[in-house]
Amino acid sequence: MTALSETANPVNEEAVGFSYGLIPVHGYGIAEATVTWLLDDGSGGTRARVLRPGESLPMGAQPVLLADTTVYGATGVENMLLRWGPLPRPWLVLVADAPVRPVADARYLVRALENRLAGVATMPYLPVLRTVKGPAEAAEFKDVQAAGRKLRRAMEGN
Repeated sequence: MTALSETANPVNEEAVGFSYGLIPVHGYGIAEATVTWLLDDGSGGTRARVLRPGESLPMGAQPVLLADTTVYGATGVENMLLRWGPLPRPWLVLVADAPVRPVADARYLVRALENRLAGVATMPYLPVLRTVKGPAEAAEFKDVQAAGRKLRRAMEGN
């Protein structure tokens, strides 16, 4: 009986591991790495990290879908939500792929999906992401820092 009670642990230690489990809808690049870095807020992966393929979302972590602002990105989000299941409703972070407003079809599709999401946050087009080696270098720029503050405020409700 003692051995069973010592090994049985109903609490998942990973449950308090991080706040945001990020799921890139269409791959992983500098934009997704920067969003992860900004949500983690310099804590070394203790607040936010990208989930590996097939990895379960730990109890208490908020799922976050990452997509670009194209019709292809919105369609990928729709397909992901069709298979979502009983997990908590995810946040959607839309990363602008150009310095213009998303096309109408992408905006309409995202608007139609909003009732399946915990919320929608946007990251503006950041041209500096084309010139940096990684998210830490990107985070040194004021426009990236401002976008990160805005993103965290939107997702944390502050």
